[in-house]
Amino acid sequence: MANIVDTMSKDRVKPEEFTAFIEISKGSKMKYELDEETGLIAVDRILSTSTAYPWNYGLIPLTVAPDGDPLDVLVISSEPIIPGALAKCRPIGIMRMVDSGDQDDKVLAVLPKDPMYKEYTDIAQLPKHLGEEIQHFFNVYKALEGKKTETGAIEGPEAAKQTIQACMDAYAKKH
Repeated sequence: MANIVDTMSKDRVKPEEFTAFIEISKGSKMKYELDEETGLIAVDRILSTSTAYPWNYGLIPLTVAPDGDPLDVLVISSEPIIPGALAKCRPIGIMRMVDSGDQDDKVLAVLPKDPMYKEYTDIAQLPKHLGEEIQHFFNVYKALEGKKTETGAIEGPEAAKQTIQACMDAYAKKH
């Protein structure tokens, strides 16, 4: 069965602006994932740690990341976005990450129509603490599940766009 990962129009996913599919609202401890067979949101688990997602979390359709899944995105916004919603985003950075030995980078993005964040074009423009909070969350959110994650550098928008393009190319090659 087709789902958003495969059916979104190619003109809605570009390195400089893309439509994300939101799986998890900021502030949630519930881990949802897109069920690729049905296209619905499925409960994966409740986080075992006492941390919650610091920002909205989802995926970029028409991409394949090095871990074999669609490329992940963290959407920094003034309001939570409900799971299953589509969100037009602009990348402002990328956090490098390894999850259980696999490269699992996270694109950092804002909503071009969010009055609080629409002016930001580079993660370096935001408070340093924001990046540190994101890194901390991804360093500990699986710790009580016995899984190891390791965050790396947070890079700017050009690195994010290059990664998005590489993951779009990987998707095109696979399909």
